[in-house]
Amino acid sequence: MTTQPGHRRERGYSQRLRRMREQGAKPLPGRDGTPTHRNDGTGISIDCGWGNLHFAQTFESLNALAERMRKEGPGRRDIAFYVREPHVALAAAPQELFLDPSHTYRLELSTYRSSRRKLQGFTVRRMTNEEDAEAVNRIYAARHMVTVRPDFFWHRKDRALVYLIAEDNATGAVVGTVTGVDHMRAIDDPERGASLWCLAVDPQARHPGIGEALVRRLAEVFQARGNAYLDLSVLHDNEQAIALYEKLGFFQIPVYALKRKNPINERLFAGPRPETDLNPYARIIVDEARRRGIDVSVIDADGGFFRLTYGGRSVLCRESLSEMTSAVAMSICDDKAVTRRAVERADIRVPAEMETASADDVADFLAEHGKIVIKPARGEQGRGVAVGLTAEDDVAGAIERAKQISDRVLVEEFVEGDDLRLIVIDYRLVAAAVRRPARIVGDGKSTARELIERLSRRRAAATGGESQIPLDSETERALREAGYTLDDVVEDGQEVPVRRTANLHTGGTIHDVTDHVHPTLVEAAVKAARAIEIPVVGIDLLVKSHLKPDYVFIEANERPGLANHEPQPTAERFVDLLFPLSIPHAARQAKRTEPEEPCPA
Repeated sequence: MTTQPGHRRERGYSQRLRRMREQGAKPLPGRDGTPTHRNDGTGISIDCGWGNLHFAQTFESLNALAERMRKEGPGRRDIAFYVREPHVALAAAPQELFLDPSHTYRLELSTYRSSRRKLQGFTVRRMTNEEDAEAVNRIYAARHMVTVRPDFFWHRKDRALVYLIAEDNATGAVVGTVTGVDHMRAIDDPERGASLWCLAVDPQARHPGIGEALVRRLAEVFQARGNAYLDLSVLHDNEQAIALYEKLGFFQIPVYALKRKNPINERLFAGPRPETDLNPYARIIVDEARRRGIDVSVIDADGGFFRLTYGGRSVLCRESLSEMTSAVAMSICDDKAVTRRAVERADIRVPAEMETASADDVADFLAEHGKIVIKPARGEQGRGVAVGLTAEDDVAGAIERAKQISDRVLVEEFVEGDDLRLIVIDYRLVAAAVRRPARIVGDGKSTARELIERLSRRRAAATGGESQIPLDSETERALREAGYTLDDVVEDGQEVPVRRTANLHTGGTIHDVTDHVHPTLVEAAVKAARAIEIPVVGIDLLVKSHLKPDYVFIEANERPGLANHEPQPTAERFVDLLFPLSIPHAARQAKRTEPEEPCPA
């Protein structure tokens, strides 16, 4: 049986701590002489930015460990690791601490062998500057992890901490990150251990194998330093991560962690959620309601229907569509031609458009505009939409497919640009994101079909099954325009668009630009929402750039997916709208001082 770290060296640590108390406790210095770790004579902790990592085996008593954990700061997520007797530690503060429902896995570095496989499309390197730090925080936020003050990463001189990132070779974007802690440098560990924390991959990343490459590189760093093993903690139900670690040679050991009960950790100790099969768009709202003490009654989990009750008020919802959206507003959004007329009357710019019954009706319109868009007058999630059509044969086929969704078909001029989704709640901008169509990256060995299937699996895993790339005529047309068929091998490093629409449900990716969107675009979205008189809406614009004022209106979605825009507070603002009295008092006071119109800057 594997010996738990801390068992055979606990006496040595106790003797060392007694000597420190007798001599006057001081922080342990880093290799450069800078004090780096907290050590008040009772035990050793290291600040990792997101919280303190408490080395439980160094504490003189479990009561001392519990007392240290009580001092956790706001917005932090402290972890006590290597807790020898977690049941006894919990007894020291049963209302404040809980046993983390995670497994600990170990990799023996003496037997670990590096992979000879070449990285495809990305590079793993050390974090070097503040831009890297900000990109890592973006990934943390997208993965619901605690963000870190950016200057902490690159000003800190603590050589016990190792920060690695993965960088996309084509775009230069940071697409993954991992943190390592060297126990020899952190606690003068006689077992020469190390640990892995905060492995995270951008959910929009195009390349497979990023997580594996980060773990392997970190193992190589510690192997070169002479560390004996690499430990990590992983949630017991994270099957995908556990499969990766076991593939790399990690094995489970009987080591435990304690955490403090706080809002960040709530889902780990609050018990099971109601109706766990709710989709992500309903789940994000239900979770926010539960956090505020609002009663949740799930009506139809498959359809995303639930009722929220607070005090004497009760509201029926279907995801982000509630009783506060009138039937008239919903019918306006349901018919794209009616939506267009409503916003056009409010001086919102719209593309040229016509309604058609056959391909013959479109000939003059196609000749005038060169490229066109075919879409059903009614429909959602990009179904039946064909973009950038130039050939009459493609037009005829697109019209027939659109008719399968709606008996009325619309034809629009094609406008080059990015697809910008703006979430407007209570006539204020809450989130803005550029949506991009799905693209595959060739490896010189796989066919387009195989690459699409792999990317589709990754997109489904990243979105709870909501995003997948269909192998249909639109996918084949996108490939054909790039010079490929489904069975052609795509050249190594070659990027190929496989959809023309950027809908998330057909594999599109979404990139938050809330803090940078041009004020004119915000104004247009709010004006469109007011024209429709709808309190919660997703406004779609085509823009040359989200930093510039040029746009044309595309459509309005009466049931936008709020979960697609995390970490922006979409669910919070939605629940604010439904139950203003559930807003904390201080936040209500601040809201009263806000201007009536949103401040787009």
